Amino acid sequence: MMPNERSCCRAIGVLVLLAFGPASAGRAGFVHPGMLHSGAELAYVRARVKAGQEPWKSAWDQMQKSRYASLSHKPRPERDVVRDLGGRWRGARELGDDALAAYAHAIQWTIAQDPAHAAKAVEILNAWSSALESITGHDAKLLAGITGYKLCNAAEILRSTYPDWKAADQERFQRMLLDVYYPLIQNFFPQANGNWDASMIVTMMCIGVFCDDAAIFDRAVDYYLDGEGNGAIRCYVNDFGACQESGRDQQHTQLGLGYLADACEVAWKQGKDLYGAYDNRLALGFEYTAQYNLGFDVRYEPYTSIDGKYRNPGISAKGRGRFRPIYEKVYHHYHDRVGLEMKYTKTVIDRNRPEGEHWDHVSWGTLLYAGLPVTTD
Repeated sequence: MMPNERSCCRAIGVLVLLAFGPASAGRAGFVHPGMLHSGAELAYVRARVKAGQEPWKSAWDQMQKSRYASLSHKPRPERDVVRDLGGRWRGARELGDDALAAYAHAIQWTIAQDPAHAAKAVEILNAWSSALESITGHDAKLLAGITGYKLCNAAEILRSTYPDWKAADQERFQRMLLDVYYPLIQNFFPQANGNWDASMIVTMMCIGVFCDDAAIFDRAVDYYLDGEGNGAIRCYVNDFGACQESGRDQQHTQLGLGYLADACEVAWKQGKDLYGAYDNRLALGFEYTAQYNLGFDVRYEPYTSIDGKYRNPGISAKGRGRFRPIYEKVYHHYHDRVGLEMKYTKTVIDRNRPEGEHWDHVSWGTLLYAGLPVTTD
């Protein structure tokens, strides 16, 4: 490490202590904050935004324009949320909107240091934890997966940084996770396309971290590695990178990959390397998907789901070239941390910076992952 890099890291350490205090360990040995972001990483981003440096400045400006980032956002909680077939939704869109908004305001609080954003995130979390009793319908498990990890990441940041989130409210939020979310996703959904399991893996990991429950966290880790469903890594991505949903469409393929990457990042924060599982299998999936969506031909073989329910004889052009905001995080790990080239993933990033938002994903990857130091200690 060069002298100026060491100075940078020392400065970041000071910022972390001022904004977050030292990283803490939970009852089960979990690091807090320790889901998609560490305190050191958020402090690094804050320093770059404050200095007006690129690409963080442009990415920050982009985030400020999002409706999810607005302080005028009002939570719309429901007691009984339904996401069913045929667009029969009640409270599902609202839960998704509020989950992403809670995350957006928690991030803005750590960067702008404006307590109004922390209060807004708390308002959203408290509104839902006070109201939500059930999530039902055909797509209930998927909705829980899509929304749960966003809510957890907002809560994890606030618990570590915002003393005005009352202990009783934190406990009620935890009860919502354990009483509503976890029972719904605890057995995953092996019969569905793999993006379902992938969403539940990352949400289950985050529930485990927030609740300091090693059994819940390990259940998700084990399923990622060797689960019976289509979202387990070796079921979702084959040995040359094609994905279980590559023959379905490109938007669902990227959905599954994005959730698996999120799961890997949460595990990494807790000292477990799922990114490297099975010879960096996830990297193969990202490079293959990026290559195809950039317009190149790729090898494809008919891919049958684990129970034979889904069989796609050819790769699908549906959604081709429409990129989800999932690439910055993975590039940071595989290129910056472990030194893989990730040629096609890098091309996607170069074409689409700053990485924006999507209802299904945590979003704003350029702001939060571009250029992060490999070490911040």
